[in-house]
Order: sequence, then C-alpha cells, then structure tokens
Amino acid sequence: MSGHVPVLLDEVVATLAPRDGGVYLDGTFGGGGYARAILQHAACTLWAIDRDPEAIERGATLVAEFPGRLHLLHGQFGDMVALLDQAGVSALDGVVLDLGVSSFQIDDPQRGFSFRFDGPLDMRMGKHGTSAADVVNTLPERELADVLYQLGEERASRRIAKAIVAARREAPVETTGRLASIIRSVMPRDKSGNDPATRSFQALRIKVNDELRQIEDALAQAVSLLAPGGKLVVVAFHSLEDRIVKRFMSEAAGRTGAPSRHDPGGLFLREAPRFRLLTSRAVRPGAAETDANPRSRSARLRALERLTPSAPLGHDKGLNP
Repeated sequence: MSGHVPVLLDEVVATLAPRDGGVYLDGTFGGGGYARAILQHAACTLWAIDRDPEAIERGATLVAEFPGRLHLLHGQFGDMVALLDQAGVSALDGVVLDLGVSSFQIDDPQRGFSFRFDGPLDMRMGKHGTSAADVVNTLPERELADVLYQLGEERASRRIAKAIVAARREAPVETTGRLASIIRSVMPRDKSGNDPATRSFQALRIKVNDELRQIEDALAQAVSLLAPGGKLVVVAFHSLEDRIVKRFMSEAAGRTGAPSRHDPGGLFLREAPRFRLLTSRAVRPGAAETDANPRSRSARLRALERLTPSAPLGHDKGLNP
C-alpha cells in the first residue's frame, strides 16, 4: 500500500493496544496503514470501512495477506452500527478513526480535492451525490459565504463568494484550477505561506461530504459498540474536527463542569461516567515525523476507554505529551 503515510501510527497502535482474539474496527480504511499495523501487532480480527470504492478495491491485496482476519465494508463510518450489524458484529474491543481526506484522494487530480492540480471540481469521497462544482455554481452568494466561513474558517468568505458568483455568471466553475485562480485573484498571499485557496477548498470538501455530521454520528456509534475495556482512538487534522472530538470525549468521561449552586440540577447525583480519557490533552507528532511527512503537522490524537463495571475512576492514564 503505497501513496499514503499513516500519521501517528506508533501512537495509535500503542493506545489501541490490540490483543490476540480481539475484534477491532478501522472506520477510515484509506490506504490500509493502520489496518496493517493492527493486524501485525496481534492475532485479531479487523473490520474496516471506507466510503471510497477505490479504497475498497485497493484493500483486496491486504485482505489476501491476512485471510479471514480483515473484512472490508463499503459505506460511511457514520453508519458503522448498521454496517457491522449486517455483518453480525455487535461489540468491539477498539475503534480507530483517521478523519479527513486521504493522500490517495488529494494526489489524484481527477478526484478534484486539491488546488495543486487542475482537474474536475469534484471532491466526493464516495463518488456520488452533490459535487463541489454543484455547490459553487448553485448556492446563493450568502449561503456560499457562510459555507466558506463556517467550514473553512475563512475570514474573507464574503469577498471570495462574491468573486465566485461573478465568475460563474460568465461560465460555470468546473475545474479546481479555475476555482483556485478566482480565489487567488481577490486574496493577498498568506504570510504563513499557505495557498489562499486552502481554507475555501477545505470548506467545500467538508460540505460536499457532510463530514462534521458524519464525525458526530461516528463518535456516538463507536462508543455504543465498545465492550468494557474497549478504546476509541481518533486522529483529527483541523480545528473543527478536533473540537468535536474533544468535546465529545470530555462529556463522555464526565469532564463537563459541575452545575452552578443556583441550578436545581445540582441537587441530584450525577451519573458516574462510563468512559475514561486516555489522553489528558491531544497527542501530536514529533519533529521526526513532521519532517518526514509535512502533512502530519496538524494531526491531533485523542482517545477514550470504556470502563469496566469495577474499574476505579482514577486519574487519566496513557499517552500524554
């Protein structure tokens, strides 16, 4: 499996701690990097999901390498309960989610994810439904600006949306190259060195693939599937993803603030948390990894463990930078 470098691989495997006979899920199979490492670490069974049919096709080689142990499911990780139920799986010893887009998708101009190559403005991970071209050519200007601001955290969203709408009056915006050119024409060069189109392309990708809702659904379903002692390990790559993961795990571990003394709810006993944080703060790649793989720089790993009924609620444990 070439073309994709799994990020924080050693940390993911160490936190998941696969055991012989365990049953695990890789919710974002991609290039199979995590899957291979998990299967090599322990004589376990691994189910893997990917919405991209090309990822499922690529995975056939790895399935043959681990006969009877690796099982691929085509679908969205936000539907993991239904997908696993159809396969007769109702409980897991661990779940790994690597959020965002894979290098296979970014580096293929025909998939339309990157402004670095000119290709069709697509961005659909599952190759069906509304494309990025549909979004930029049909959304009203205000709605388009909202997408760029909310999902890309682009402060110049209104200026960019106005330029896109003006350009599409002349001709539909159908390629990544033209969209990037439109954005660059109204944006100064970023002092950080990032391309001015970066945040807008991120926003459109998230919108097209409904990524934030998928993440919320996947987190809730993952913890519902965990057996006692089971772990959820998530690697996020930008602030929107990481905020969702951090909030979800903090709430699941009972790390929400105590109610005000003036709040009547404070009179009732709070339910003991059923989960424990394994990372008191996000684990980040070291210098060696970021030097070797610059795409890993923004990665953040967070993890959660389902408590066994007799487990103490003691202090966090696990990987902490």
